[in-house]
Amino acid sequence: MRTGRSTRRTSPRGISPQRSNPLSTLLTGLASLVALTLLSVLAPAVALARSAPDIRATGLHISDGRLLEAGGNDFVMRGVNHAHTWYPGETQSLADIKALGANTVRVVLSDGHRWTENSPADVANVVAQCKANRLICVLEVHDTTGYGEEAAAGTLDHAADYWIGLKDVLVGEEDYVIVNIGNEPWGNTDPAGWTAPTKAAVQKLRAAGFEHTIMVDAPNWGQDWQGVMRANAQSVYDADPTGNLIFSIHMYSVFDTAAEITDYLGAFVNAGLPLLIGEFGGPADQWGDPDEDTMMAAAEQLDLGYLAWSWSGNTDPILDLSIDFDPTRLSAWGQRIFNGANGIAQTAEEATVFGGGTPGDTQAPSTPGTPAASAVTATSATLSWTAATDNVGVTGYDVVRVSGSTETKVAASTTNSATLTGLTADTAYTFAVYARDAAGNRSARSATVNVTTDEGGGTPAGNCSVTYRATNEWQGGFQGEIVIRNTGTTAVSGWTLAFAFADGQTITNMWGGTATQSGGSVSVKPASYTSTIPAAGSVTVGFIGSKGAGNTAPTAFTLNGASCASS
Repeated sequence: MRTGRSTRRTSPRGISPQRSNPLSTLLTGLASLVALTLLSVLAPAVALARSAPDIRATGLHISDGRLLEAGGNDFVMRGVNHAHTWYPGETQSLADIKALGANTVRVVLSDGHRWTENSPADVANVVAQCKANRLICVLEVHDTTGYGEEAAAGTLDHAADYWIGLKDVLVGEEDYVIVNIGNEPWGNTDPAGWTAPTKAAVQKLRAAGFEHTIMVDAPNWGQDWQGVMRANAQSVYDADPTGNLIFSIHMYSVFDTAAEITDYLGAFVNAGLPLLIGEFGGPADQWGDPDEDTMMAAAEQLDLGYLAWSWSGNTDPILDLSIDFDPTRLSAWGQRIFNGANGIAQTAEEATVFGGGTPGDTQAPSTPGTPAASAVTATSATLSWTAATDNVGVTGYDVVRVSGSTETKVAASTTNSATLTGLTADTAYTFAVYARDAAGNRSARSATVNVTTDEGGGTPAGNCSVTYRATNEWQGGFQGEIVIRNTGTTAVSGWTLAFAFADGQTITNMWGGTATQSGGSVSVKPASYTSTIPAAGSVTVGFIGSKGAGNTAPTAFTLNGASCASS
């Protein structure tokens, strides 16, 4: 198992938190994780077994290891975290998050132990705002973060008392609200101590009459790198007399390989225990580079929820999804989460309690028509098909790659066409399509289409423009953002961006692309989710760099060898 990973918070800027900073120590000498597949991960040799019999709650509830709505429809959380307790005036953020496609928001609250307590009136307003914006609301107490290692942290028992004080506000909201007892409620000091207080807090809320689905976070600052939650999940689940308990793993730099991610998620799925990724980050930092692509792909493949950290206001702005709470200024991280592969725009489905589907709908859509391929290049292809029909309505389509008896989801679309990117040149593929409705019913698979990509490099660039800016600077370093716009009439794929620094700056980490640097000259190739720049569209690349006294912005850029305008 992975060992020696540690995550510690730093002091907040003003009242906003610094997020997970993992990897302060690496203990050596233990065996590494064995990579397991997404769909057939072996159950671990710890106390994970089939879940206890389920007892249905009045609203959102757990059944057979799945989170369901009151009407029985499967609900998969796709959303973000929002730091409400430090930015109580930013309630417009809930509408902005919804407008970008999210179906869930996890809201940071304080029980008064470490930060200013959020009052019952304030929490009632948050719930009302979530409902008005058709968002499922996960409410969490943040004061418990890092207990046992963080001296200022509060206990889960204190957090449970806070929730009991909010009972009048929360009772009756079981369709809309999940209670996340405490954020990352144990640090790295004796994390085995997490189990008993977690059970006690759950039972305290049940004894007080709470019927909501309850969420519990892992120890080790949420990342469970010592496997305490994984080993004790069944006993914690069994301690809840209703069976309406869901586990939350936080994935930052501890989870930097596909094997670690698929092993952890698969263990819970195979054991029939409910799980979601309650926080995760993608941008690399000095502790490592989280594998967000696998996190999101695995969550989609296994139908597990994910909630990205965080909307805006971080001490370290590298984790801000939006810049200064502005939904029109998404960072590269924000573009990845909302608009990238397996992102929120592609995969989120609104809860049926808001009218996003018909409760009790069990009829699957008809089979889509056989897909046809067009615009095939070395790295992309467009598929289109005859639309499916449904008794209520088709809400989307899943495109899968077929290889023998194995299927891999490669794209999702709300229309009867999809452009597949990140393909390998001169390679034969077989694709098919499923239709789905708001209740999660899926059609039979369409007939397949065979596609062979072209040989050679990417599509030649048309017209282009580049916007470069330093979004943050500090002594010896800075954060930058590059927006590449395609001003032509055809898509650009397989691109290479080139420019040069004048003051000896060096790129140390990049997301949205991969940088190669020789002296001041920089060459950037795309990530899979930025590999195609649609006509009249753009992609964003972000990075961390080192610098000396000067930090002059480059003004000359080429895309696939063609000069671009600079703005």
